[in-house]
Amino acid sequence: MYPLLRPALFHLDTETAHHLTLASLNAAYSLGLSELIAPRIPEDPRSVMGLTFPNPVGLAAGLDKNGDCINGLAALGFGFIEIGTITPLPQAGNPKPRLFRLPPAQAIINRMGFNNDGVDKLVSNVQRAHFKGILGINIGKNAVTPIENAADDYLICLRKVYEHASYVTVNISSPNTKNLRQLQDENELNKLLSLLKAEQQKLADKHGKYVPIALKIAPDMEDEQIIQIARLLVQHGIDGVIATNTTVSREGVENLKHGAETGGLSGAPVRDKSTAVIRRLAAELLGAVPIIGVGGILNGADAAEKIAAGASLVQIYSGLIYRGPALISASCAAIRASQSR
Repeated sequence: MYPLLRPALFHLDTETAHHLTLASLNAAYSLGLSELIAPRIPEDPRSVMGLTFPNPVGLAAGLDKNGDCINGLAALGFGFIEIGTITPLPQAGNPKPRLFRLPPAQAIINRMGFNNDGVDKLVSNVQRAHFKGILGINIGKNAVTPIENAADDYLICLRKVYEHASYVTVNISSPNTKNLRQLQDENELNKLLSLLKAEQQKLADKHGKYVPIALKIAPDMEDEQIIQIARLLVQHGIDGVIATNTTVSREGVENLKHGAETGGLSGAPVRDKSTAVIRRLAAELLGAVPIIGVGGILNGADAAEKIAAGASLVQIYSGLIYRGPALISASCAAIRASQSR
């Protein structure tokens, strides 16, 4: 069905099409029509971060920032859903237009700027959702919070979402919040991870359950920085790493319409960068910290490639825009086939 709908959606403003799609998924779920959109996916359970995922293909953060469409998205067959990025206070994000399709490159550029309704609204949405599967919640900092006080925002969000999340992702790698990627530097990251782990232990004691923490990193790093991050992940006992976020590179899209727009580039052009980071992380971590691979998955072979590079799970976002829900089942099938050889 999606190939028939996509031309109409692509004629709309990109952000308008985004909101319309989420509303339609919610409506389909409410009417019991979700199975007409996506086929049933065979179980292929994976144990990662102490959690059992029914299949290895998840939704990346950014599509459903506020948790407005958890039920509708979960009905598509994802093994897990990640919502957010969420911040302590509501914020409008960057001025529009801020979301651009680049169809010849099967790519998207966004400079959304963590637009969201605030952590309290997200928690309320999660509490109302019927979904009982694996739910990740991605947390960030408000744009008005000075970078030196960023840890305060992450801790506020961690405390508020902890009991409602299966795992929490710490996003320090969006290129659309000023200076955010500075938190990937060794000294800054060491301080942040230390504070997060201490708070995680307090919250585990308070709520009587351990909620894993994953770190989401950028694709635009040299080997030395990737190695530093890997060592800090192990040192602080971080439960997972998500590789990668969008890229600031414009390689491959320089001459395309919208190719010069500022923001993070996702989709096919980031595939190789993301896979290279996964491969380098895997070589350094040696299984000590599981990797969730994301970036440029447009077909089943791309998903299997991420697993072969060292990821335990994968996430999709831009590929879903270009390929539709069929990408979920295709990715699951390709991963299963590649591991049964």
